[in-house]
Parts: sequence; C-alpha cells; structure tokens
Amino acid sequence: MNWRALLLRHETVLALLLAAGLAFLSSASDRFLTLDNILNQARLMTEVGLIALAMTFVIVTGGIDLSVGSIVGVVAILLGVLWQNVGLPLPLAIVLALAIGTLCGLVNGLIITRFKVPPLIATLATLALYRGLAEGISQARSVRGYPDWFLVFGQGQMMGIPVQVWLLIAAAILAACILGLSVFGRSTYAIGSNEIAARFSGIAVDRTKILIYSASGLCAALAAVIFVSRVTTTRSDMGSGWELDAITAVVLGGTSIFGGRGTIMGTALGLALMQALKNGLLLKGYKGDSTIILIGAALILTVLLSNLVPMLSGLAARRQQA
Repeated sequence: MNWRALLLRHETVLALLLAAGLAFLSSASDRFLTLDNILNQARLMTEVGLIALAMTFVIVTGGIDLSVGSIVGVVAILLGVLWQNVGLPLPLAIVLALAIGTLCGLVNGLIITRFKVPPLIATLATLALYRGLAEGISQARSVRGYPDWFLVFGQGQMMGIPVQVWLLIAAAILAACILGLSVFGRSTYAIGSNEIAARFSGIAVDRTKILIYSASGLCAALAAVIFVSRVTTTRSDMGSGWELDAITAVVLGGTSIFGGRGTIMGTALGLALMQALKNGLLLKGYKGDSTIILIGAALILTVLLSNLVPMLSGLAARRQQA
C-alpha cells in the first residue's frame, strides 16, 4: 500500500481536520460530544445529506443542480395537498410526491441535454419555477395533522439510532458502490473528465446525465418527505438554501467543481465537518452570520490545504530527483 499517496488524499486531510475540529469543539463545550447531541446532529443533517449524495454525481459530471431546494418545497407542499385536500391515502400521496420530485429532476436533465442549456442556467431557472409552483399551490397555507405512523420516518428510532440516519447510511453505501464500483460510476467520471472523449468512447452521455438529474430530484423528494415527517407540518418555503449547503458539503469533500473527481466518502466527511462546525459554534454562542463566515473560512482552508499538500509533495520529489 502506498501510504504516502494515502496521506496526501483530500479525504485524509479532511478526516484529520474533522478530528481536530471535534477535539477543539468538545473541549469548548461539555454538551458537544454527548450521545444525545451526536444522534440529534445526525438526524438534522440527513435531509441535506441525501441531496448531497446525488449532488456528488451531478458535480462529478461537471454540472450543478441549484433547483434541489425548490424541489423539496414543491414536493413537500404537494404531499400535504394530495393527502389532505385531494383526499388520497397518505402512502399513495408519498409515492406520487416521490414521483413528482423525480419528474422535476427529469425536466432538469432534459433541458440540459436536449436543449443544450448550461446546468447553471437551467437549474437556476427551475429553482424559480419550482419555488413559484410551491408558493402558488400552497397559497400561504400549511398542512398539519399527519398520522403517527408517518412521523416515524422523521422522529422514530431503530436500535437507538434515528430511522432517517439508517436511510442516509443505506443511501450513502449504495451511492458509494455505484460511483466507485460500477460501469455507471466510471461513465460519470469519464463525462466529467472529458465529455467529448466520453461520447467518442461510446458512452451514452445524455442518458447518463438524465438519470443523474432524475436521481437528484428523487433524493430531494425523499429529503422532503423525511423533513415533513420530522417537523410534522408542510410549508412552501421548505428547503430554501439547502442547495448551497449540499454543494458546500460536496466541494468541501473534495469533488472538483470542474468535474471528473470526487468520492462519496469525501462528501460524507464534508457533511460531517459542516454539521459539527454549525453545532459546535452554536453551542459556543456564535449565531447567524458568524457561523456562516466561519464555515466559509473552513471551506477555503480545506480546499487550500487539499491543493497545497500535493503541490509541496511534488516539489519535494523533484528536488530529490535533481
């Protein structure tokens, strides 16, 4: 095993930063490193975590999906409307809500691949479209009164661990296997590295992108269902700003914004570091803008370290050869 290469990986640097951050924050507050707080933080990061897993695939292809927060909003409000206003059984309303989220992602994929609209522009437009639909459908009303069995998804526990955390773990394992071990994952990396070469190699680039954006919509819809279950109400503004949290976790985890590089492990570490900083700083007494500034500084520091360590290693190797 090449230990030098392992130590220089972005995930290793990030894991060391996470360990240092946990040590510092636990020394700053007695409430930080307790079992209850850890489980609660894991519960809170599940929704953004599900979105970040799919966002990793999107960014590895060199794309971006800014509409996921709005998909959460429109799916959440439609779930409530289909169940309470239309009168559908709640299980059927959940299935339809997940299908609608997938359809929203499919629309993104079709706009990007069929009409050759850059992902940034396409998903910025659908961000506004889906949010407008959510607000128009809700008419500023919320939906409450969900049955107890539905609340298990967002508030229940299994073997002492929140149910949604089990879902996040299962989704992360599945995503890691697909991205790291499957032909689909290799096609995703190839598209992000060189899309033209991928086309000449016979990879179905458009179909792969459509599947990835559809999966992004499905993950956003699943996050919406879990979030509604956790907070026991439905509002049209749900998911606002989540796209930025998901993108931050993915980039913090070492996925290149230009495509071709990234791992699910990196995204998981980035997500954990971001949530630990949010919680630790809140317990320390920092609120609002201060937390955002410090998380932004941590993002810049991590990216700089990730780029600096291999650069210094390369310089040292060249000096030894000279």
